[in-house]
Amino acid sequence: MLVDLKRQPETAFLRDCHSQPLQQTLMDLETAFSNFFAKRAKYPRFKARKITQHSLRFPQGVVVVDERTISVPKIGLMQAIIHRPLMGIAKGATIKQDATGAWWVVFVCHIDRPDVPMTADRPVGIDVGLESFTTLSTGEKTAPPKFYRHSQKKLARAQRKLSRAQKGSNNRLKAKKRVARLHKKISNQRVDWLHKHALGIVRRFDMVCIEDLTIKGLVKTKLAKSFNDAALSTFMQRLQEKAEWHGRRVVKVGRFYASSKTCHVCHSKTALTLADRVWTCPTCCTTHDRDGNAAINILHEGLRLLAVGTTESQNAAGDGVNPAKRW
Repeated sequence: MLVDLKRQPETAFLRDCHSQPLQQTLMDLETAFSNFFAKRAKYPRFKARKITQHSLRFPQGVVVVDERTISVPKIGLMQAIIHRPLMGIAKGATIKQDATGAWWVVFVCHIDRPDVPMTADRPVGIDVGLESFTTLSTGEKTAPPKFYRHSQKKLARAQRKLSRAQKGSNNRLKAKKRVARLHKKISNQRVDWLHKHALGIVRRFDMVCIEDLTIKGLVKTKLAKSFNDAALSTFMQRLQEKAEWHGRRVVKVGRFYASSKTCHVCHSKTALTLADRVWTCPTCCTTHDRDGNAAINILHEGLRLLAVGTTESQNAAGDGVNPAKRW
């Protein structure tokens, strides 16, 4: 059908484009219909050209010529800022435009990495939240950066100018790009900070135990803006990626495990509210920091889950994973 469309005068413009992006678009359409018939997605819809970000994908043919030039099939040589050398063998490339109007080339490379043996010599438990972004079982706390909150006034000023501009005018396009640049800056700041924070944890510890939270449910509460600004789900993804790259292990503890309400000394549970940041155990009279106690319990539960069914722990071998028992 694609060959017949190129021969028709109404759709002869398809000849100007390389065949690979056209074939990739048809493959994406096939995937969309397959998801629809499998009841995994809604019926595919046409996307407006003015709203949808422009992109095209090449499974092969895009080559980096030198530090300032890339070669694209049917387009030729293009100037580019290559901010890092390619690792491995380039298997494909996606050329896309963001909301600010800038064009990006994303390469997919195949890299052979040697198998790194995983150890648990330096484990750590992490409790994530809003008051302190991460609390380690060692007692270290990291405050949330709050990039969106800090840029909220500047963003509101730019959005007011956009809403007052006349629709269809050039000034409205300029104001729209200003808002997009601010959002892009906030996103870049957040992504950069999450990458560095996750990498710092992975480099220091061999095993990371973290709670498996339901972020989709948390963003529907009255604290939605704070949860979206913190990007806890993205942090967990980055932590998993860094751990796989450096040969570390990530153990996720169930979301229903009462890590905050359980005393890590005597293992008794106490009813707490969200306002109780420091509490004293009524059984052993130990004073706990809520997040620090949760991080220690997450570490103990993660080690228990790792040892269950293996020979790493003589006491836990062959025991069931649920329900959670005393460490």
